[in-house]
Amino acid sequence: MPPPDLQPLSLLSAGQAADAQPWTRLPYRDVPRFDAASLLAQWTRLHAGQGLQPPAPGPLAEGWAHYHGGDFERAAAIGLQHGHDGLALANQATAIYANYLEPREAVRLALFRQVAERAAAQSGEEPENCQALYWQAYALGRYSQGISVARALAQGLGGKVKNALERVIALQPHHADAHIALASFHAEVIDKVGVLVGRMTYGVRTETAIQLFERGLQLHPHSACALMEYGRGLLMLHGDSRMAEATRLYERASALEPADARERLDVELARAGLFD
Repeated sequence: MPPPDLQPLSLLSAGQAADAQPWTRLPYRDVPRFDAASLLAQWTRLHAGQGLQPPAPGPLAEGWAHYHGGDFERAAAIGLQHGHDGLALANQATAIYANYLEPREAVRLALFRQVAERAAAQSGEEPENCQALYWQAYALGRYSQGISVARALAQGLGGKVKNALERVIALQPHHADAHIALASFHAEVIDKVGVLVGRMTYGVRTETAIQLFERGLQLHPHSACALMEYGRGLLMLHGDSRMAEATRLYERASALEPADARERLDVELARAGLFD
C-alpha cells in the first residue's frame, strides 16, 4: 500500500479543498490586460517557452486572455468548461496559481495533485501530447518540493518527472520550459543526494544540467523564470563559488519588462531574491 501522500486524490476532493475560499487575487495592478484579439496578436511572444498553438477566436481564447491578465481562477474554470480542448489552460492556470499565489500549503499541494492527475490521464490517452506531459511534470515537481525532494525521490516521483520532461524534449526539441525544468531536476537531485548517487541512481549529471539550462535560455532568452532557475541551479551544483554568476542572472531577470501576469510574478520574485 503506498504512503498516504501517494493515495489517489479525487478531482472532487481537490476541488473542494481549493474552493473552500476564493483564490487569492494577483496583488499587482500594473499587469497587461488582454482580450481575445490582443491575446492572439501576442500569442507567439506569450508562449515562447512552450510553442503551444493558439486557440481559435472565441470563449477559449477569452479564457487564455484571463490567464495572461492574472485572473487564474476564472481562466481555470473556463478551461474546465471546454473539456479536452481546455485542459492545457486549466492545468496551466491552476499550476501557476498554486505555485505563486496560494497561501495555504495543504490546498497548494492538493492543486498540484489535481493538475498532475488530470495531465497524467490525458497523457495516458495521448502519449504525444506535450502540454499534458509538461504540466504533469511541472505539478509533480512542485508537489515534490512541497513534501521535500528527498521524500519524493524515495516515493518514485522523480522518475515520473524526469521521464515526462525527456519525452517532451524528444517530441518538441524547441520546448524551452521543458529544458529548464529538466535542468532544474538534475540540479535538485544532485543537491539532495550528491553527484555520485545522483548519477548512479537517478541518471542526473552536473554537465547535463548546465547544457539544458544553456539550451533553454538559448530558446527563450527573455524568460525571467529560466534565468532564476539557472541561478538557483548554479548554487545547487557548485555552491557559493558561483554566487556572482547567479546574482547576475537574477539581475537580468529583475530588469525584464513583463509581458503578462506570470512574468510579472517572476520579475517580482527576482527582485526579492536579490535582497535575500
